[in-house]
Amino acid sequence: MDVRLLLENTLSGLGYEMVDLEIGRGGSMRLFIDKPGGITLDDCVRVSNHLTRLFTVENVDYDRLEVSSPGLDRPLKKEADFVRFAGQLAKIRTRTPIEQQKKFVGRLAGIENDAVLLEVDGRQVAIPLSNIDKARLEPEF
Repeated sequence: MDVRLLLENTLSGLGYEMVDLEIGRGGSMRLFIDKPGGITLDDCVRVSNHLTRLFTVENVDYDRLEVSSPGLDRPLKKEADFVRFAGQLAKIRTRTPIEQQKKFVGRLAGIENDAVLLEVDGRQVAIPLSNIDKARLEPEF
């Protein structure tokens, strides 16, 4: 059984988005969820209780389940994330260098031709989605 697919389908039915899932050794799972307006402690409890029952019914073997908000520095994983958070500051690390650099901090400007557009120091950098190693929102205060 594909636990990720099971979680994505279940969470979307509950009104949540699966941001990330970390599966550790020994059967621990750390699930990061989001929804418009943000996540509260009650949301985490609701999802945790629901998934505990679901995992029992579906015979998903796990030792410990943590449900959490992705935080202010939310990871950007899917193409839709880069569109949704257009206009916000982000930090992106690439697998291979673009213009002799692998780390970028700039304002998200959307997606074009399977590349994230990032405004960096007054210029626009196109970073192919396939070249993104890690991307996160950069909190602004």
